[in-house]
Amino acid sequence: MHLGSKTIQSSMNLDNPSELVLSYSRAMMAWLLFMDAPEHITQIGLGGGSFARWIDEFLPETKQTAVEINPQVVNVARGLFELPFEEDGFEIVVADGADYVKTLLGGTDVILVDGFDGEQIIDALVSEEFFRDCRRALSKNGVFVTNWWSGDKRYGRFVESLLDVFEGRVLEVPAESHGNVAVMAFRNTPKDQRLDSLKKRAEKLCEAYGLDFRRMLNDLKANNQNNGRTFYL
Repeated sequence: MHLGSKTIQSSMNLDNPSELVLSYSRAMMAWLLFMDAPEHITQIGLGGGSFARWIDEFLPETKQTAVEINPQVVNVARGLFELPFEEDGFEIVVADGADYVKTLLGGTDVILVDGFDGEQIIDALVSEEFFRDCRRALSKNGVFVTNWWSGDKRYGRFVESLLDVFEGRVLEVPAESHGNVAVMAFRNTPKDQRLDSLKKRAEKLCEAYGLDFRRMLNDLKANNQNNGRTFYL
């Protein structure tokens, strides 16, 4: 799927629709290193439904809501990208994601944000107000995850703002290619941030979900402050 530019916004493997084809989407699953399968996930930006299909396949007990501002994107996703059935466990809401999160007030465990307008990330999704609304939308142990472009000259400002809102509980996970970075922010300090425990967890997650959590953990260690034993969150 292309949205107004040559940049690929979403991609699907026809032989394996639930596969997360793009490397940034795989990096955005790094939050599973820090929490078990959640009750509810909110996606801001539907695209071709990559997250919706993956969650439906690998976290079948998790309810999910995808919020998409563009009705045309929803129509294309429904018609061409094999979305899960829209029933009790999955719903699509046509709305402005920045407005929608204001209504949640602790009602979701994970917020996945992937909102580009074809040129850059949508301004409303990188404002301090949005970050504060997302923190309020998260449950006690919830996590906010967003896809940013490291080459964006505003990237450092985005990170600083997120650090301020989430009181320093932020981790960056570079994608394997293309300069994307999955940035995670935790409403509260994760229960376990010890590297030895996370290494064991990564091994189990690799088997359960077919994603390279070992690489994700190594990238986390290389790109975030730690003392060789634990992260600083």
